Amino acid sequence: MAHDHNAHGHTAESHGTFKSYMVGFILSVILTVIPFGLVMFPTFSKGATLAIVVIMAVVQLLVHLYFFLHLNTSEEQRWNVISFGFTVVIVGILVVGSLWIMYHMHHNMMIH
Repeated sequence: MAHDHNAHGHTAESHGTFKSYMVGFILSVILTVIPFGLVMFPTFSKGATLAIVVIMAVVQLLVHLYFFLHLNTSEEQRWNVISFGFTVVIVGILVVGSLWIMYHMHHNMMIH
């Protein structure tokens, strides 16, 4: 009995090509080597280095989402994008709320 991949909702567009995986891999390596080099051989101030590392981390997150998880703005990925956005909002609320609570607890526990 022949196994038809399209019968399970998989289309050829949903999987990446070797070229797209290699582009994603090369970009990931570059986005890892740059912050590593900046930390190992400091040339900028600590604040600038931290900003560059954070920017590279966000760009690398986007590279992974696009090239490896195939998350894009196509019609078939709409619900995946919406659920990812919802996850980002919830995690943001948790992180910001936790930091806010810890800051105010520290501030209120200080001896005046």
